[in-house]
Amino acid sequence: MSKFKKKKGGDLPAISTASLPDIVFMLLFFFMVATVMRDNSTMVENVLPNATEIEKLKKDRTMFIYAGKPSEQYKNLGTEGRIQINDAFVNLDAIQPAVFEYIATLPEELKDRVVVGLKVDENTNAGIVSDVKQELREANALKIMYVTGQKKEE
Repeated sequence: MSKFKKKKGGDLPAISTASLPDIVFMLLFFFMVATVMRDNSTMVENVLPNATEIEKLKKDRTMFIYAGKPSEQYKNLGTEGRIQINDAFVNLDAIQPAVFEYIATLPEELKDRVVVGLKVDENTNAGIVSDVKQELREANALKIMYVTGQKKEE
């Protein structure tokens, strides 16, 4: 008998899968870091008016209220201007409870510094904006900012 046997049929060695979990977790981590989650889906038309002097604020203490005509997929609700908070259309009387609910979720040091951001479509009736501002006054949310787009230089 011989000690060494000749290999029969030149089979290829199996592919090592030892590093596969590392690659999968690296890709998972990359997509978790690179993906941005959208908080709200806009249910109203929202073409923001342009402005020349704008300033960017932190969103840690900002609540957003949208106003405008319902978008194409919500045309069955009419063409009259509507108010949206989070992912729902609301009436004027729901603005104050929504503000109080948002303030309750903030840390104690930010509760008195809450800012309400109004994202109002440029074709929205000014009466809706005035009514929203009146409701915000009654809720003692006096810091209001108007969100605009940046005017393109010509």
